[in-house]
Amino acid sequence: MAKKMQGKAQEAVGKVKETAGKATGRDDLRAKGKAEQGEAKAKQAAQQTKDTAAQKLKGK
Repeated sequence: MAKKMQGKAQEAVGKVKETAGKATGRDDLRAKGKAEQGEAKAKQAAQQTKDTAAQKLKGK
C-alpha cells in the first residue's frame, strides 16, 4: 500500500512540475514533469503486477 501511495505522490509532483512549466513557459520543467508522471505510472503498473502475482500465488 505504501508503494502505491509513493507512486501517486510522485505522479502528483510530476503534474505540478508540468503545470508550472506550462505556466512559466519553461519547456524543460514541463518535460521533466511529464517524464516523472510516466515513471510513476510505470512503477505503479509494476507494483500492481507484483501484487496480483502475489495474490495468485497465495491462492494456490
